[in-house]
Amino acid sequence: MSEHRRKPPPQPQGGGGRAAARRAAQQPTSGRRAAPPSSSATPPPGGGDQYGGRAGARRGAQRSAPGGRRRPGDAGSGGGRGRRDGGRPGKKRFIDYPRAGKDGVKRWLPSWKLVLGACFTFIGLILGTVGVALAVVQVPSEQKAAAVQKNVYYWSDGKQMVVAGGGALNRQIVPIAKIPKSMQYAVISAENASFYEDWGVDPMGIARAVVKMAQGGETQSGSTITQQFVKNTYLSQEQTLKRKATELLISIKVGATKDKDDILAGYLNTAYYGRGAYGIQAAARAYYDKDCTQLTASESAYLAATLNGPNLYDPYGGQGPAATPEKNTKRSMDRWKWTLDREVEVGHLKAAERDTWVAKGFPQPQKPKPATNRAGQIGYLTDLADNYIVAHSTISKNQLDRGGYQIHTTFDRDKVEALSKAVEDVRKANIKPDVREKDKFVQFGGASVEPKTGKIVAIYGGENALEHYTNNADYTGVQVGSTFKPFVLAAAMTHGKRDPGLGATQSDSQRTLVSPDSVYNGNNKLTLRNYNGSVWHDPSGSEWRQVNDGDEDRGLVTLRTAMQFSVNTPFIQLGMDVGTDKVKEAALAAGLDKDQLAATTPTFSLGTSAPSAIRLAGAYATFAASGKQMDPYSVEKVEKDGKPAYVHEASSKLAFSPRVANNVTDVLKTVVEAGTGTSAKLGDRPAAGKTGTTDGNRSAWFAGYTPQLSTAVGMYRVDPNAKKQEFLSMRGVGGQTTIHGASFPAEIWADYMGKALKGRPIEQFERAEPIGEKVFGDGASPSPSAVPSTAPSASPSKSPSASPSKPASPSPKPSKVCLPFDRRCHQGDNGGPGEPGTSGDPGGVGGPGGDPGTSPSPEQSRGRPGGGGLFGGMRD
Repeated sequence: MSEHRRKPPPQPQGGGGRAAARRAAQQPTSGRRAAPPSSSATPPPGGGDQYGGRAGARRGAQRSAPGGRRRPGDAGSGGGRGRRDGGRPGKKRFIDYPRAGKDGVKRWLPSWKLVLGACFTFIGLILGTVGVALAVVQVPSEQKAAAVQKNVYYWSDGKQMVVAGGGALNRQIVPIAKIPKSMQYAVISAENASFYEDWGVDPMGIARAVVKMAQGGETQSGSTITQQFVKNTYLSQEQTLKRKATELLISIKVGATKDKDDILAGYLNTAYYGRGAYGIQAAARAYYDKDCTQLTASESAYLAATLNGPNLYDPYGGQGPAATPEKNTKRSMDRWKWTLDREVEVGHLKAAERDTWVAKGFPQPQKPKPATNRAGQIGYLTDLADNYIVAHSTISKNQLDRGGYQIHTTFDRDKVEALSKAVEDVRKANIKPDVREKDKFVQFGGASVEPKTGKIVAIYGGENALEHYTNNADYTGVQVGSTFKPFVLAAAMTHGKRDPGLGATQSDSQRTLVSPDSVYNGNNKLTLRNYNGSVWHDPSGSEWRQVNDGDEDRGLVTLRTAMQFSVNTPFIQLGMDVGTDKVKEAALAAGLDKDQLAATTPTFSLGTSAPSAIRLAGAYATFAASGKQMDPYSVEKVEKDGKPAYVHEASSKLAFSPRVANNVTDVLKTVVEAGTGTSAKLGDRPAAGKTGTTDGNRSAWFAGYTPQLSTAVGMYRVDPNAKKQEFLSMRGVGGQTTIHGASFPAEIWADYMGKALKGRPIEQFERAEPIGEKVFGDGASPSPSAVPSTAPSASPSKSPSASPSKPASPSPKPSKVCLPFDRRCHQGDNGGPGEPGTSGDPGGVGGPGGDPGTSPSPEQSRGRPGGGGLFGGMRD
């Protein structure tokens, strides 16, 4: 109730209070100051003249009130709420905030009117903004935006390499009437079941995508067919808030102005299905060699699956170790089956028809048919560059395949040709599949990297990209064997050997840094021990006895000598003493990819990992650069329409101290000068390197470097047509009893490096400063009589005691007497995790405790997560 309607309190006699105040306000003033009021509380008869005007009346009213305090309704109080200045109404505010007439917290709490008004205002602003945006935004030209061009690739010297990509794509627009209903329903069921009912956008999906991107999390694509059509046809593929907002506005406009069938036809004609196929007609030809009108419901369900990520849904494999034929086939079959089930669920396919197609089995597509401009090494080079661009820039595979880019690579044409010729010369001279059955399915792969820059200057991906689709320079799953041992030595010189008397976790200050002159037992089939001297047991509780190549006993040897002749037992024990976690840390620091490394079982130190040739060459380049690590790269810059779209930014880090890296180099020089790698000598030019051979003689490697160039060459056998993919033994290949890293791989390496460095000045490696202490491994006596020479021991070694689970050979061979520089005595790499054919070799998939005497299949190896993708990966 308003204040002026309440019953006023009793007023003093004599006309005081509110009436007195009004009469006082109406009295004319003489212009002179009023006399002060008397001390009497009783007003004079006839009004409030005693108080002198309005102010006096208020004071008088206050004095007449009990206690002298103002109360609502008293004279002079302003007439209650909403009145002041003698009772006149105050000026009303448009927004009553802070709220008048409220005290404390209530003064700052908005009323329901304010809240409701704010909500309506906000909604109005949003609708107004969207309305203006929709009025302003224009739908781009569909034909112009979806136009396909070619990419131009350039050699490192700026000369044109090849014109490829976009313009070579098979794209043919077909009307909706020629796209079978089975394909339409398969895509709608799998991608957007509410397609014919929605407005072209999914507000909740957009909100989720915006939040995800704002938080820096996983990027999200358009969730409706309309949005995907808009993105494919009109917009770039970048995942940004601006692009997402533009996509939303155009999708709303397209959804409101275009017929649903036109939108669906546009999406199916612009979507990327893999194999360079844009549009359903190109996809039908690429996968089933038929027109899209002839697609069955089963084939349509599979092609709908490729839209979910073509690289991962091609049964013949894709780029990177996560996209192997085995994994892709499983994913494809699961998605194909799910799509058929989904069609039944949403009412686009009868259950009986679904069951018929499932009974007939997965509709296996034909093998891919690469474009003719990929002949020779060109296809491998352009694929490598494309993969690098997608992985390191904002340019998507979709955009890249549309073409219009000028791609400047790091590839040196002369070096690429020199590496290819070196491989082909060895192949023609030695590999004769028409003569020897063992010469079938032999594969070579190689890569060459500049240590000071990280540039990939040359690769060898296979005989011909038109016939052999896997890039052998990139990740292949081939283990690298003893070429991994330098990382064990680097870890020992960086972190040191653990003190047997301390706990398992020891700081570097509690360790002893290892010198290359440290002494270890190089005998065959030694019992593997933990760093504290206790016997190591595998998960089944069995001991492990490591073997050397040829079952040779080498006696007490320095680590330099063990590397020189690739003796296994010292390095597997050194890895245990240092810790395989530290060995892994050193390998990663050098530049190997963590996804290409095996589990850190004891044989990890002997090369059960499968880095690519590119990654291995890059890691060795770290030693060549005195510890400075640079990631290998294949693209300098990318341009489009005369503007830069990507520019490589060089960066480096110190992986090892120069003292550690230079000592590793000094030891690896011994391998080339007087060890297993003498066939890789480069005359007066200094070189360092390491051979590598795996168990079962399934792969062979040579990796080495000069100060200017680092190169890795690998060799293996695998039948690409076999139902069960596995690496095959190379015993008998080329007419040789066994294939070692010192044979064909080292021969190719030397031939290529000699040509690649021809005319360049001879550079010397930096001097190796003394490092670490001369430590002694288990069973290596520190007495002077036990200190070995650089040559193997001439006396027979003591036969080790038999293990109950893995008995040692009853009559181990005595070590040979090898004269310095005796090539025939030194020839052959001792490097695999064990002698081929020995039972219980730990070098298989599982290491100790794994499947003895087995080697991982290409599918198993490629199935390890991560790996190539960018360029480039296996063991000794």
